[in-house]
Amino acid sequence: MTESHFPYQRLRRTRSTRFIRDMVAENSLSPADFIWPLFVCEGTNIYEPIASMPGVGRHSIDKLIEQAKRAVQLGIPAIALFPKTPEALKTANGTEAVNKGNLICEAVREVKGAFPELGIVCDVALDPYTDHGHDGLLDETGHIVNDATVEILVEQARTLAEAGCDIIAPSDMMDGRVGAIRDMLEASNFPNVMIMSYAAKYASAFYGPFRDAVGAGSKLGGDGKKTYQMDPANSDEALREVAADISEGADMVMVKPGMPYLDIIQRVTDSYNIPCFAYQVSGEYAMLNAAAEKGWLDRNAVMQESLLAFKRAGAAGILTYFAPEMAEKLA
Repeated sequence: MTESHFPYQRLRRTRSTRFIRDMVAENSLSPADFIWPLFVCEGTNIYEPIASMPGVGRHSIDKLIEQAKRAVQLGIPAIALFPKTPEALKTANGTEAVNKGNLICEAVREVKGAFPELGIVCDVALDPYTDHGHDGLLDETGHIVNDATVEILVEQARTLAEAGCDIIAPSDMMDGRVGAIRDMLEASNFPNVMIMSYAAKYASAFYGPFRDAVGAGSKLGGDGKKTYQMDPANSDEALREVAADISEGADMVMVKPGMPYLDIIQRVTDSYNIPCFAYQVSGEYAMLNAAAEKGWLDRNAVMQESLLAFKRAGAAGILTYFAPEMAEKLA
């Protein structure tokens, strides 16, 4: 008769106490993993809460400096800046985007003057500056014109580089814009300015609170941004977008949104030897906060679990509105 033995391998042994769970954890979080998105508005001594994003608001530049100081103190290596452009400055062709004295350029100069070691990421897209809310120029039929849009995006990138931006982040999803921006940066003596391309940016319903924050997109009609942002049904297409942006000179790529697209993050990191960032977008942040406010979820627990999910999927870093709060807890 064969003697039976209980399994020699007990996987629960390495889960039994906190110290061993910490020792064998496959992924971990650090403040250095985060990029903190911040919204900038005109004026002085202004903080405007954003109703759909509890705990997040728009800051005048003097208040933005206080947030930049907080980021440095917490060990957050970079912030991403987004402007709330006054309606009077919005036009059909978004020319305020190339104004060297616009709100975002002034913010970059002020932050860099106060904290030169803090990285600054700036979006390149026209939606904060157009009266129609699209990322590009429209023709007479309402169709987004790709090549003419790329021309103005290149000039927008130039103004941001001249202001002191460290990382240019094209979020418009126009074809060929990464290569055109890289050519400009090299020719204009900005060889060290990096490009973090929104390579796989999906036409998502999770962007709503962000559009409230920057005042963009309220007039979108028809297909919205589906003719240039990616179809949520597609995965292989994301790899083609990433490959194209790498070939054009992107230093890093991004997948946006985050949690609904963890599979895309993993496919990108498995397929390409390039840093891939995730954007935990406004709708994800709002969703978790709303459930926590109802008492349906433990806010601290789901905040940490959601951010760990990005690292587990392979993300090199995460753009998240939870950045300062999570950094404080890690400290």
